[in-house]
Amino acid sequence: MIGRLRAGTLAIAVALPTLAGTLALAGSLPACIGSIGGPAGDDATNTIALRSRYPRLTHEQWENTVQDLLQLDEPTGMSASFTGDPLSGFFDNSESAMTVAPGLWADYQTAAEELSKMLVSDPAKLERILPPADASGDDTARARAFIEQFGKRAYRRPLSASEIDSHLAVYAQGKAVYASGDDFKDGMTLVLQAFLQSPHFIYRVERSTDARVADALIPLDGWEVATRLSYTLWGTMPDDALFEAAATGELETKEGVKAHAERMLKDPRALDMIRSFHRQLFQWDHYYDLYKDDATFPEFGPELRQDMVREAELFVQSEIFERGGGLKELLTSRVAFVNQRLADVYGVEGTFTPDEFTEVTLPEGERAGVLTRLGFLAANGTAFASDPIHRGVFVNLRVLCAKLPPPPNNVTPLPPADSKTTRERVTSHTGPGTCGASCHGTLINPIGFAFEHYNAIGRFRTEDNGFPVNSADQYPLGGQLVSYGDAIEFSQVLADSQEAHRCWAQNWLQFAYGRNVVVEDTPLLDSLAESSRGGMPLEDLLIEIVTSDAFLTRRPVEAP
Repeated sequence: MIGRLRAGTLAIAVALPTLAGTLALAGSLPACIGSIGGPAGDDATNTIALRSRYPRLTHEQWENTVQDLLQLDEPTGMSASFTGDPLSGFFDNSESAMTVAPGLWADYQTAAEELSKMLVSDPAKLERILPPADASGDDTARARAFIEQFGKRAYRRPLSASEIDSHLAVYAQGKAVYASGDDFKDGMTLVLQAFLQSPHFIYRVERSTDARVADALIPLDGWEVATRLSYTLWGTMPDDALFEAAATGELETKEGVKAHAERMLKDPRALDMIRSFHRQLFQWDHYYDLYKDDATFPEFGPELRQDMVREAELFVQSEIFERGGGLKELLTSRVAFVNQRLADVYGVEGTFTPDEFTEVTLPEGERAGVLTRLGFLAANGTAFASDPIHRGVFVNLRVLCAKLPPPPNNVTPLPPADSKTTRERVTSHTGPGTCGASCHGTLINPIGFAFEHYNAIGRFRTEDNGFPVNSADQYPLGGQLVSYGDAIEFSQVLADSQEAHRCWAQNWLQFAYGRNVVVEDTPLLDSLAESSRGGMPLEDLLIEIVTSDAFLTRRPVEAP
């Protein structure tokens, strides 16, 4: 029956506009141009980008929201079996990719039915979300109070009188549907199902329509701002303080939004959001699936793969969340957290255990920042050797936002090692004088070669195949070729570059907005990139994003 309450009344059709605007990364390299944005369209004079009024919850947001809404002690885990979303870009929250196919709607319906039955069959769980019973024992009055209070939290706004009446009508049908003899529980079962598969729960609906005279932008109301804030910074529904701020008008000013953003960024839930960004950007989940030749690297077992993920999490937690750092620290810090297995590979002296992660400073001259850590290096190495090509592609795409053309079909493998280093093999196959010279020779290989002091699992080395390692090269940054001697110097070059900070800001904008960056974002992107390059901590960068017009308003026209 509840299936009839589907989102059929809401047309959810999201497609982001064509990218606009160009920014040459390496203008002297005509065959391999990196760029952000695309051609300007007829909306280029508007100040903020088009976006959906109905962004759907990601599966992770659904899981977090259900736990908070139902006040459960732990996540249900149900979203793990939901129909998956196609990946669009680096992050899993792209509005354009998150539709509701029939399979996913069936998943929502099944979850709503199972959750409602679980709650009404457990008096302790049900009491947590029910309003107190009054002395009269009027179940209908209690159901109405529940609908008003629970509905505000489920839909992230107060319900209208007609919505309350509609849900009360659903409640009244419960005794006929289930006929268990307990009319109140039967009604609660049905009304809970209605809430948990309503489009107002599944989607973050923005209903404001009154545009400002000055710029024709529509300011979001306090409830909509509270919802954007909570899902951006925490990945879940607003807490009581945000609901109170929405009700009192506190979120109608940028000062009020900033105060709550500062509060939220001190909360452990913000750490989960920061980890989620870096997990997706740096592909930490890929670490679990890495394969290395057992005979060559017997130390590379399942435990070490898990250690690399944990090390990456603790590094980001330390540099970004606890020490208030930003991209510079992420690219240059030698702080690390190691157990016995990691310490052995890093060559760190000391007493360590297999289970405890201890803060250390990695050897000077061997490590600096996230790109010299085992996870990145092993994930971009082959089963036997280093992999300059994939290391170079990764940094170009995810750290510099260069747009490389797709690889050609039928790529032939590197020649045999014989008496050559990996660098020599890669150069002879893709370097100057070959058909891959324009991209490999100028953008991909020079970055990959910087990491040639690290073998397939990230262990530091001074020789490759019996020959001294050569990790020096040049890369076009800031309109000129910049030289570096190794990955340490290259990481510092990145930390000082406008391109890396612009890419960092672009990735955060995409993650926070749930859409691609477009030409209308250029002024904010320029400002964020310059501030980050000047040392702005991530916390301040996020506050700039959530107090921007693009975050607090929308255009009258929705994204097609």
